[in-house]
Amino acid sequence: MNVLPIPPVIRRFAQHFANAGFSLYIVGGAVRDHLLGLKSEDYDFTTDALPKEVMKLFKHVIPTGIEHGTVTVHFEKQSFEVTTFRSEAEYLDGRHPSSVSFIPSLEEDLKRRDFTINAFAADCQSGRIIDLHEGRKDLKNRTIRAIGDPRQRFAEDALRILRAARIAAKLNFSIEERTLAAMGEMRENLNKVSAERIRDELFKLVLADHPGRALAYLREQGVLTVILPEFKGSDGLYQGGMHHEDVLSHSISTCQASVMYATSLEVRLASLLHDIGKSEVVVPTDDRNTFNKHEVAGERITQSLLRRLKASNEQVKLVSHLVRHHMFDYQSDWSDSAVRRFITRVGLEFIPRLFQLRIADQIAIHGKADTSLIDELGNRIDAIIEARDALSIKDLAVNGNDLMSLGIPKGQRIGATLTYLLDTVLDDPGQNNREQLLDLAQKYQSLLGFTS
Repeated sequence: MNVLPIPPVIRRFAQHFANAGFSLYIVGGAVRDHLLGLKSEDYDFTTDALPKEVMKLFKHVIPTGIEHGTVTVHFEKQSFEVTTFRSEAEYLDGRHPSSVSFIPSLEEDLKRRDFTINAFAADCQSGRIIDLHEGRKDLKNRTIRAIGDPRQRFAEDALRILRAARIAAKLNFSIEERTLAAMGEMRENLNKVSAERIRDELFKLVLADHPGRALAYLREQGVLTVILPEFKGSDGLYQGGMHHEDVLSHSISTCQASVMYATSLEVRLASLLHDIGKSEVVVPTDDRNTFNKHEVAGERITQSLLRRLKASNEQVKLVSHLVRHHMFDYQSDWSDSAVRRFITRVGLEFIPRLFQLRIADQIAIHGKADTSLIDELGNRIDAIIEARDALSIKDLAVNGNDLMSLGIPKGQRIGATLTYLLDTVLDDPGQNNREQLLDLAQKYQSLLGFTS
């Protein structure tokens, strides 16, 4: 494991540097993941060649971050990001160095990196792994440790606070004590970081295998409520009843439990946010708190939170929709009509993910999930789909043109009539034929006080 296997295309890439008298190294996560026995094909490179010198070596080079020494080289149908060895002046804004100096020393370059386990370098010709900060020792001890003074590292770039937690979530590592304390001390600097950068780290964190560990670290150091202030009211909020955790602890536990059943970002986020509305609607009682309609408040808060993080419209829609409907209370005595209305209300395409959220919620509460009712509901939904029952207006045996042929004017009356017909068919699928629906439509016009 002292040597990183170098793919042939990278050897050929590195030879261009060597022929010109320069060196090239793979740095960071790819080396770390190799030492951990993990597969990685995401390579970052560093070199003693200046950006302008790299641009002379290759035909197709994009100056993606040339002011910081980074260019992207297109080589043999691949793209390689190459950064010149550099040192950095003071980070006046907590995000970017005020100036960058290019240097010939790999040792000095590695000193500016964030954590010891990210400060490896591997020679692109020999594959020899260079470890100047006892990164191997920290890998062995499963520890995340800042290089040098952790306060200084987080002052340089506050996003490193979230990156430490995200790496803990990915690798199930511990964060070293001084590094962890500095995360809390420097947490307010995250207010200087763009919403997009915070979003990217947070989303990667919840998609990892151990989000609960990372979220607990962020909560402990007061970081979580800096990036997600909507959780302030949840921290320590007593629930009682079947709940053994406060609202925030339960939210973190549900997010961790979702790892067992859900791979989608949206379900993972909904698992974390599903009870975020409870602090807004809490009503204390003698032995427990009640949270009526917290899912409605949660839907609105989730939409606001995700929009602030610049999530996509589709992500905002889906996550808030899952939060809104997570309190469904299926029982075996539901009529077929009730099941059809559930499908219509939630949307067939969202139901599998809603079930995943419900199972994660159960695990967080009880330590395990009893899926018997969910399985039963799923079977009943399958039977309804197989029977081809109408579940939306487009499934009706008539459309707006048919209604206009009866003399119903185009506009709101057409929409209201179609809604009425769907409501009727959800109760009795046997009425979904053209003749009966047209007759029902005419009778409905009479009920509304209209005559043909």
